[in-house]
Amino acid sequence: MLLLVFTICSSSLPVQATYLIPSDESEQMENVEHHARPENNLSLNPNTKHIFHPGAILIDAGHGGIDGGTVHGNVLEKDINLAIARKLYLLLRSKGIPAVLNRTGDYALSDDNRWSATRSRHRKDLAQRRQLAKELPVSMFVSLHVNWSKNSRTRGPIVLHSEEGRSSLLAHLIQQNMNPSFNTRHDCQIGPTFYLLRKMQQPAVIVEMGFISNDADRAMLTHSSKQSVVAEQMCHAIIHYFATFS
Repeated sequence: MLLLVFTICSSSLPVQATYLIPSDESEQMENVEHHARPENNLSLNPNTKHIFHPGAILIDAGHGGIDGGTVHGNVLEKDINLAIARKLYLLLRSKGIPAVLNRTGDYALSDDNRWSATRSRHRKDLAQRRQLAKELPVSMFVSLHVNWSKNSRTRGPIVLHSEEGRSSLLAHLIQQNMNPSFNTRHDCQIGPTFYLLRKMQQPAVIVEMGFISNDADRAMLTHSSKQSVVAEQMCHAIIHYFATFS
């Protein structure tokens, strides 16, 4: 296994990429893991050559680091988000679909935001996630989260989208693919008040993958093989989306 780690500095931002390359397939670059963490807010240079494939899907693993997200006992949302995000990334890559993970470990993206004037850690986190979508040549933004409710019987995935038509279609496809495994019939919903949905230029969805407060959903979201099922359902929906526009 050959490990290459390097930083590309352009007029836009430094981008760190980690490539895991089988020694006998170093030229094919098939098994690749991308890790992007911007450190400033310089303007995007249209002449910049990215190591990331144009049209890549940006997978947003919600929360991280000091921000654990919603919690049930010792089960943290941030860990579920990252585990399923990794599985989705690998599935997309295995099918030849370029993808980027905005975090590959347990850290807060707000820590990388040194350009925003706000003192709010939450706002820095959101701004950093948006900035990655602006700086990298991505065609889609898929943000993974886990829901919570006072009513422990409330369950099932809910996909949020902006009013933009492509986002609505993507959300519908993901929702319809995920419902059967959770035995639910939810419809996707417009989430106009969500910062990331309002600010993204690309089709963007927030996938609330289930309720951590519900026993059945929590079991689904914390078991590795069932996490793989959730990732596969999202992957199939994304493929269907691209087939619609091909």
